[in-house]
Amino acid sequence: MTADALPEPGAARSAPDRLLAVLAAFDHDHPALTLTDISRRAGLTLTTAHRLVGALTEWGALERDADGIYHVGLRLWEVAALAPRGLALRQIALPYLEDLYEATHENVQLAVRDGDEVVYIEWLSGRSAVGVHIRVGARWPLHATGVGLALLAHSDPASQETYCQGELAAFTPYTVTDGARLRRVLAEVRRTGVAVSSRQVTEDALSVAAPVRGPGGAVVAAVSVVVPRAGAQVPVLTPAVRVAARGISRALGWQPDEASTPRAGRGSGGGGGSSSGGGPGSLIPGRSALPAPRSTPLPAPPS
Repeated sequence: MTADALPEPGAARSAPDRLLAVLAAFDHDHPALTLTDISRRAGLTLTTAHRLVGALTEWGALERDADGIYHVGLRLWEVAALAPRGLALRQIALPYLEDLYEATHENVQLAVRDGDEVVYIEWLSGRSAVGVHIRVGARWPLHATGVGLALLAHSDPASQETYCQGELAAFTPYTVTDGARLRRVLAEVRRTGVAVSSRQVTEDALSVAAPVRGPGGAVVAAVSVVVPRAGAQVPVLTPAVRVAARGISRALGWQPDEASTPRAGRGSGGGGGSSSGGGPGSLIPGRSALPAPRSTPLPAPPS
């Protein structure tokens, strides 16, 4: 029997499923693949992989270099740039992220939720900032990161309960892996308006995150600063992160409502960055205010 006559491992899958399997063969750990690699990782025969890769390359979704290695093509980047929770959100948020970075000179991150994971769409890092396992496009479980906790805490109760009842992966001895404890953490995030994640992904890092709201008030993203745990001053970082998140929210078209703005709790950094009556305050004492909100709101991202 020839190779062409062999039953395909993915024979039960539809044509779109096989096409998507080819694209899914690429990830951050495998950005460049041979045709054989694609065939193996996609679960397809070499003949089928060759046909699909050829079609994707012709369209521009994949590119083949001089050595015959395939990479993700620019055509996919063009399409992905149209996502309202991707490049468009990043462009609006970037001035506020840059201001937060200038105030702290630490890692600054912007992320959105995708199912049970957080996806990072922007990351600013300083030369001397604490090392993080993050890059643009990286994914992490919601419970293990500050941005993930901020997003999960402001999702609907049913979604939170389903997540808390699921398996919670551990990355360090300090990662929250108990559902009951995670519920308490999420309640604290809602009470204070910020999420503090300490030593959950790496034992030397601490992050402070705050939710970003869209035009209707729903949380559509989260912004955070990640610092070395040793010497971290959460009360100082909290108002800075809050102000950055509020600035992005206003730029997206959110109108703050004093009755719905979370009040600072004890130990959460005070209310300096959370007052709802006026414009954004300074990031830290002695610094200038954030840039004025952008006038063109972003369309509300899908929930």
